[in-house]
Parts: sequence; structure tokens; C-alpha cells
Amino acid sequence: MLRRLINSHWLLWLLLALPGAVTIVRYATGATFYGEVVHSTGQLSAQLLILTMAVTPIQLMFPGRRWIRWLLKRRRYFGVASFGYAVLHTVVYLIRTGALGDILADAAELGLLTGWIALAIFVPLAVTSNDASVRRMRRLWKRLHRWVYAAAVLTFAHWVLTAFDPVPGLIHLGVLAALEAIRIWKTTVSRRRRFAR
Repeated sequence: MLRRLINSHWLLWLLLALPGAVTIVRYATGATFYGEVVHSTGQLSAQLLILTMAVTPIQLMFPGRRWIRWLLKRRRYFGVASFGYAVLHTVVYLIRTGALGDILADAAELGLLTGWIALAIFVPLAVTSNDASVRRMRRLWKRLHRWVYAAAVLTFAHWVLTAFDPVPGLIHLGVLAALEAIRIWKTTVSRRRRFAR
């Protein structure tokens, strides 16, 4: 029973959606402010992106572990949830800003431009994050989803450039950079061992 509950896709989606639902209700009832909503949704989106991208480095560090296999099977869920919070982050901003002229003027600034480009990259990644797309696209699917690295850099650039305090954004970027350095190092060592045989 417990194993079935842990493996339930619906339960995972519920847990991933819960912070967003609470945020929307609190914002709609005036219990939280615009700045807090924009910050929390953006931060959660970035944290879920880190979790999504961390699965491969963690797998390389702890090969064969059961909990790693659980993460691998659900990595796309976290990626789609990251995109969902990025969309919520954007929608709240658009509603608050209102006028198209103001939105376009903001988009010309580097801090906002990096966010818009990151979101544009995430759209096809989110749309194709399903088994049908993996089967249909084959090798093209992997090539497309490598764009997540560019989107991640742009996401953290957006965070650092627009935040009142850029330090948390830089810390999160540092965590992601460390994980990716581990991935590159482990992959390089593995390739060298294969060629050495």
C-alpha cells in the first residue's frame, strides 16, 4: 500500500501543484503581495529546474540506488512542474503590468529579456516531455532537450539581474554549476575507462 502510494503519479502531481494552489489562493485573498508571489513562483521554478537537472549527476554519484531509479522515472514531472511555475510567475507579472507597451518596454531590459528567452526555450521542452514525443522524435528529442542548459543559464541570469538581492540566485546557480561539473567529470572518467580497455 505504501509503495503504491509512493509510486502514484497523481500524488506526485498533487504535491507539485500544492504550493502553486496555496500561492494563488493567498494572492487572490490579499494574504500575500505581488512581490512575494513573483519571487516565490520564480524561485520554486528555478529549484525544480535544479532538481530536474541534478538527477543525472546524482545518478553518476550513486549508481544503482533504488531512489535514483525513482527520480529518473519522474524527472520529466519535475521539469514540467518547473515550467508550470515559470508560467504562473509570468502570468502574475502580465496581469500586474497590464499594458502591452509597458510589457514590451520591460522586455527590452536585459533582466526581463533573459526571462522571456528562457520561457520561450522551455515551451517546446515542456510540450515534448511525454513518452509519445520521445518515441516519435527519437534522437531529435535528446538534441532538443539539451537546450535546457541554455534555458537554465538564462533563468539564473534573469533571477540575478532582477532580484533586489542577487545572492540567493547566485547560490542556486553555484549549486547547479557544481552538479554539472560533477556530471562532466564523471562522464569524462567513464569514457576514458571505456577507451582504455
